[in-house]
Amino acid sequence: MNAVLKPSATMHPDEWAARLQLAACYRVFDLLGWTEMIYNHITVRLPDSVTGGKKQFLINPFGLHYSEVTASNLLKIDVQGNKLDDNPWPVNPAGFTVHSAIHEGIEQAHCVMHTHTTAGLAVACTASGLAQNNFYSSQLHNLVAYHDFEGITIRAEETPRLLKNIGDKPAVILRNHGLLSWGRTLPLAFVRLWTLQRACEVQMAQAALGPALTVPEHVAAQTAADSFQWDQKFGAGQDVFDALVRRVDRIDDSYKQ
Repeated sequence: MNAVLKPSATMHPDEWAARLQLAACYRVFDLLGWTEMIYNHITVRLPDSVTGGKKQFLINPFGLHYSEVTASNLLKIDVQGNKLDDNPWPVNPAGFTVHSAIHEGIEQAHCVMHTHTTAGLAVACTASGLAQNNFYSSQLHNLVAYHDFEGITIRAEETPRLLKNIGDKPAVILRNHGLLSWGRTLPLAFVRLWTLQRACEVQMAQAALGPALTVPEHVAAQTAADSFQWDQKFGAGQDVFDALVRRVDRIDDSYKQ
């Protein structure tokens, strides 16, 4: 991804690269219709080359629509959600509570994404959760965790239960709430969330048609293994993410500002 603007003289180039990628991701979410007014978040941890080992993160400014997020207006915050720059926009504390817990508690969670899509929320409200009955849910066999709804996520005491329920599973259904994913890279977190979202969309459409065919356990397990190997061969989501960023660029590349 090539930047139109250069980072400021005081900004580490690795921070600018992270800002560009995250801002582009917000625009991709907008393109896909994964927005919820000014709510929900995608967060990334800045690399140690930028922070010197301190835990610092980028998050969207609270009050801006995803279509308004740019590389330069992203907020830089610490693990408590305190701003570390002079950005005039506030942080949404409810949004960062879950994200900070996952960034802190899961070593490989470089990026965390959360959505309230209709299909995702619909499946999150069903007692049985994600059905093992389609191409996409099979790719997530044994990779989906569940966490029960405890209200608006503003209380730190919920985080130990959240982390226990997630374990090492990279896709999460927050019951009665929505979808979440994490990954060691932003594109990997994205492709996991996209697969979970598609599985939910198919499940919601299929539910109107009557009883579904269940994918056998051994077939689902093999599908998930094959999907993992295929992802690794083709960049673990990087190719998919890059293609969508190119589409965003053709429409509006103002996120590069």
